[in-house]
This record gives sequence, C-alpha cells and structure tokens, in this order.
Amino acid sequence: MRASIQKYIWAPAACLSLWPVLAFAQSADLSQNLEACKAGREACDRSKLSVPQSAEVALAAHGRNVANCRNHYDSCDRSKLSEPESVALAVADHQRNVTDCTDGMLSCDHSKLTPSEAREMAAAEQQRNFTTCKDGTGACDRSKLTPSETAKVNIARSQLNASDCENGSGECDHAQLSPSQTRDATAAEHQRNAQNCENGWDDCDHSKLTPLQAKQTASSEHQRNLSACKDGQETCDYTRLTAPEAKTLADAEHKRNYAACLKGYGYCDASRLTVEETHSIQPKDH
Repeated sequence: MRASIQKYIWAPAACLSLWPVLAFAQSADLSQNLEACKAGREACDRSKLSVPQSAEVALAAHGRNVANCRNHYDSCDRSKLSEPESVALAVADHQRNVTDCTDGMLSCDHSKLTPSEAREMAAAEQQRNFTTCKDGTGACDRSKLTPSETAKVNIARSQLNASDCENGSGECDHAQLSPSQTRDATAAEHQRNAQNCENGWDDCDHSKLTPLQAKQTASSEHQRNLSACKDGQETCDYTRLTAPEAKTLADAEHKRNYAACLKGYGYCDASRLTVEETHSIQPKDH
C-alpha cells in the first residue's frame, strides 16, 4: 500500500522536474524557427509564429526585398516597394548608370542619361581615349582624335618609344627613332652592355666592349673568380689565378687543414701535414 502511495507521489514530481527542460527545448525550437522565417529559409514554419513574430518576419522580408532591388537581383519585386522606396531606388539606379558611364563600363546605358550628363560623358570618353592613345595603354581609337590631339599623341608616342629603346624594352621600334634618338638609344645600349659584362650578368656581348670596358670587365671577372676560390665555391677556376694568388690560397688551405686535424673539428687530410705538424698532433707518451 505504501509503495503505491509513493508511486503516485513521485510521478507528478518527476513531471515537474522535467518541465523546465522541455520548456527550454520548445523555446529554443521556436527561436530557431523565428530566425529561419526572418532569413527566408525553407525551414520556416509560419504556423508556429505569434502575431508579433509574424510582423517581425514581414518586416525582415520587406527589407530583404528592398536590398534585392538595390542590388538588381532577379528576386526583386518592385510592386512591394513603397513610393519613397521606389523613388530612392530610381535615384540610386540613375546614379549608378552615370558612374558606369563615367568609368567607361560596358553596363553604361547612354539612353538613360540626361542631355547634360550625355555631354559630360562624351567629353569624359574623349579625354579617356586621348589619354589611352597618348600613354599606349588599352584600346586607342585614333579616328576619334581631333587634329590637335593627334599631334600630341604622335609626339608622346615618339618619346615613349625613344624611352623604351633607351631602356632596352621589348616595345622599342628602332625604325621610328629620329637620328638624335637613335644616337641616344645606341649609347644607352652600349652602356647597358658594358654594365652587364662588368657585373657578370646575362645579355653581355664582349665583342661590343671598348678596350677600357674590356679591361674593367676582365678585372671584375678575375675578382669574382678569386672570391669564389676563397669561399670554396664550385664556380672557382683555379687556372685563372695568378701564382701569388694560388700560393696565398694554398697557404690558407694548409693552415685550415692543420687546424682541423689539430682540433679534431672539420675536414682533415693527414696526408697533407708536414712531419712536424704530424708529430704536434700525436698523443704524447707519459
């Protein structure tokens, strides 16, 4: 009898203890559903929304539609915009088109420009084409240039070509150089070749060096080879060393080898030691 009474007492108590957990789970589910509805996701169940929540969802959907219209998305429904929103959208669309035309973008629609804007865009396009032709960048339409602009473009392009030739650029066209430009380009090319040879860089043509430049280049090459030999680099050519240089290097290498054998650190070739050096590093008898 007592067991039955305890069962009836504990059953409601257990339900009461689980109620907060169930309530929290239900609340979390409703919150997630509200967020799904506000975001316009398929998981939204509008039947679970309260009246205030439905108003929130409608407001979020309206804002999303306004943003879609501003971004020119296909999901835009202009019929759902208010009059102020429609006016603001029209103003933004017009300004975006003006900006596109100013920047020379393909999305520009000239038919939507006002007469004043069209004149400004035509002037901007003329200036942009003139700059492109003068700088040699992008697509240049010479047929749209005025006689004055054509003359300025010809001078600018001639100077640009002369600069390319002096700098050794691949865009250089020697056929378009004037006699003075040809002399300057030849002198610059000669100096560039001498510098390449002296520094051991590529594009060196020894046959184009003057006697003085050849002497300076030979001195630089000899110094680089000496440094490579001192550093033990594989590019060292010992046959190009002078007798004093070869002896200095041999003496330095002998000292290094003796030190390595004496300290037991580094590469040691005992066969290259003198008799005295061999005795100096042998253990002494006690």
